[in-house]
Amino acid sequence: MAAAGLPAWAQSPPAVAPAAPAASDAPTIVLPPPRPPIVLPPLALRQRRLANGLQVVSLPTQGGTTVSVQVWYRVGGKDDPVGRSGFAHLFEHMMFKRTKYMRDEMFDRLTEDVGGQNNAFTAEDMTAYQNEVPSNHLERLLWAEAERLAHLQVDQANFDSERKVVIEELRERVLADPYGRLFNALPQHGFERHPYQRPVIGSEADLNAATLDDVRRFHATYYRPDNAVLIVVGDFDPPQLDGWVDRYFAPLVTPATPIPRVTEHEPVRARDQRVELKAPNVPLPAVALLWKGPSATHADAAALEVAQALLSSGESSRLNEALVYTAQAAQAAGFAAELYADGGLLAAYAIAASGQSLRKLEDALLNQISLLVRGKVPVLEIDKVRTQLMTSVLLSRQTPQGLADAIGRAVLLHGDAREADARIARLQAVRVADIQRVLTQHVLRARRVTIDYTQGAAA
Repeated sequence: MAAAGLPAWAQSPPAVAPAAPAASDAPTIVLPPPRPPIVLPPLALRQRRLANGLQVVSLPTQGGTTVSVQVWYRVGGKDDPVGRSGFAHLFEHMMFKRTKYMRDEMFDRLTEDVGGQNNAFTAEDMTAYQNEVPSNHLERLLWAEAERLAHLQVDQANFDSERKVVIEELRERVLADPYGRLFNALPQHGFERHPYQRPVIGSEADLNAATLDDVRRFHATYYRPDNAVLIVVGDFDPPQLDGWVDRYFAPLVTPATPIPRVTEHEPVRARDQRVELKAPNVPLPAVALLWKGPSATHADAAALEVAQALLSSGESSRLNEALVYTAQAAQAAGFAAELYADGGLLAAYAIAASGQSLRKLEDALLNQISLLVRGKVPVLEIDKVRTQLMTSVLLSRQTPQGLADAIGRAVLLHGDAREADARIARLQAVRVADIQRVLTQHVLRARRVTIDYTQGAAA
């Protein structure tokens, strides 16, 4: 049976075909043959580990004149100390401050002033610093990354400055946004025990309570060579790169103390739960349904990624077609499979259209997931989604920055840079039966948390 709300071209044919039009009027419809899988040569990765524990992954490419230099640290929101949420994110900002031999914002001068760029992000399991410059500036950038790893000035002035910036970011992205509090609260209610339940951006109370000693202790614990991965992709000479890495990174000293790791295991949810969440700036109510998901390395990860795309990717996705366009019950609707190193969170959400009830939206979200599980998925629909996913993956591999990002996520989440290649094969191997199985197991048969988000005084 066809899924409700799909456009006409994606509907399954009826069980009994209608009478055919006259031969002269009947259009000839020829379906394309099944798309053959895309097979790419494996990335020619070069990997080494220095005596101080620094992992180095490099990939020389042809035809370009730029190089991406990235340093990924195995520290994220899950590693924030208890009562000090937001520390990993705070250090993302502090790492752009002065060092022993560089003044504040020097990375902007070393990248933007020569036609390059720099960026950074903090996630649940990692913090990454990403640069791309003309390749003749590679040595200088390698020196700068080693310098801020070894000699960042963690002092009161830098701490106070960046704490203010982070708190302002929290106010803008979470408190001022009408639905910021809702999405910020999803991990808190989606996880019961694991530190993933603390939002990466932190809380204003925790950041204000932090001391300089707290910050220095965190920095010394996690910002060290044996907790970092240096990734270099683009236009460079491999022997020359090795020499520069040895010159600037090999002398860095690794502390003798072990790196603490999160060992908490998330339990299976025992019962359904409903939560009422209020905020003063909610123009229309919203509902979110949360289930615990598997880790990024789980065998079901690829099928959940494809399921997310079917339900939520683009205007023609199932939730958007059914809830926003056809029923006009929601202003927006989506499904997310957030899969991390130690576990995952699956979330379906909808922001109500004017006059619509949250119970109706909740039922509609579950109905669309059930239709995907129990109905027939048209060939054109699954082909469209696979094409979208593969296009995104392949486009990201066209630049040194995109390749380095794929390698970084492979190393930090899977422990293996070769996962950047393996992911392509896994996504293409997903079949409709896989999607229906993982949604049945992790969503329809699993206990959930339902959040009703409405206007009112915040708790």
